[in-house]
Amino acid sequence: MADGHDITEAQIAALIPRFYGRVRADAMIGPVFAGAIDHWPPHLEKLVAFWSSVMLTTGRYKGNPMAAHMKHLAIITPPMFDRWLELWAQVTAETLPADIAAVLQAKAERIAQSLKLALYFRLPPPGTPVLVAA
Repeated sequence: MADGHDITEAQIAALIPRFYGRVRADAMIGPVFAGAIDHWPPHLEKLVAFWSSVMLTTGRYKGNPMAAHMKHLAIITPPMFDRWLELWAQVTAETLPADIAAVLQAKAERIAQSLKLALYFRLPPPGTPVLVAA
């Protein structure tokens, strides 16, 4: 199985616009992106840099994905992450060799899980009784 380093910059640069074209057309998550992104070309460049950094450790991405998602917390729901992952799986499978697609899918699942935990998981305040199942 590939480790992700088999992917090229050119493959990432082709994948990201295709994927976000699918996202923008999606009934569930398209409106969220439409409301969040004013100008797509620079955003796509940022996303290519993100995936280049994730998959090829280029260090090109200089943003903060958590802060970007936090700004839209009021409208992003956990099922939207699942839908994003479904589309990601479809487009990576259609666009890339199966071994590389699988690595990208696994990375995306871990990233989505981290984002969901950071956005939605909250410990109860100190002193709050914790119910324990018998």
